[in-house]
Amino acid sequence: MSAVSEGEPRHAEGLRTIDELAAAAGLTVRTTRYYASLGLLPPPARRGRMAWYDDTHLARLEMIRALQEHGFTLQAIERYLASLPADAGVEDLAVQRAMLTSWTVGEPERLTRKQLDQHAGRKLSDDDVALIEEFGLLRRVTDDRGGVRFTSVHGFDVAVELLEVDIPIAGMRAAGEAIERHMTALAEELTAVLHDDVVGPWRRQRSHSREDAEQLEATISTLRRLTLDAIVRGFQRSANNVITRSLDRR
Repeated sequence: MSAVSEGEPRHAEGLRTIDELAAAAGLTVRTTRYYASLGLLPPPARRGRMAWYDDTHLARLEMIRALQEHGFTLQAIERYLASLPADAGVEDLAVQRAMLTSWTVGEPERLTRKQLDQHAGRKLSDDDVALIEEFGLLRRVTDDRGGVRFTSVHGFDVAVELLEVDIPIAGMRAAGEAIERHMTALAEELTAVLHDDVVGPWRRQRSHSREDAEQLEATISTLRRLTLDAIVRGFQRSANNVITRSLDRR
């Protein structure tokens, strides 16, 4: 990033001090400096002893916040940001954020073991907790002091209710594996369609404003909602077709 010339109108170029950057991102200065120390932000422009941050820095902070709110660990965010081109602009970062967060439903909760029981509405056995972890709806996190907390994701309540159903554990595992297998394949195919037919053409356009990027993010969010609804309705149709065929054979 080039240095800022003396007397240059910084506000006209969207330049900010570290305090202004943190305020714009809704973070503390301490947290912003910590992210910068991890290499999550590119170096600032310099004018003498002053450091100036632009809209790209703000876009990166907005991505970090969005990814954390959707359950990504700081280590995962660090690896992902390191994989981005060094010259990724505001629009590119907005698209990346939309692609990564648009399919997540609800924010994860960080709970102690006691809070986990309270969230479930009953005392969970260690076997119950292990099974919900196996379903991928609960993650065990160990802090720096060796304490254990649990991160519950969307679907935790469904898993707790499923434990009350009188069916063998093997049946639950088989159903979970079938759902995961087919949903993963569907997600990969739909993501490819989104890249090729929505994001790709948008990126091939000559220029984009920040407003264009925000509009694309809103479009992807709408597609998410419609896709999830279509998946539910499609499964209902397929299940009805299977039942109909079964009755016809009998």
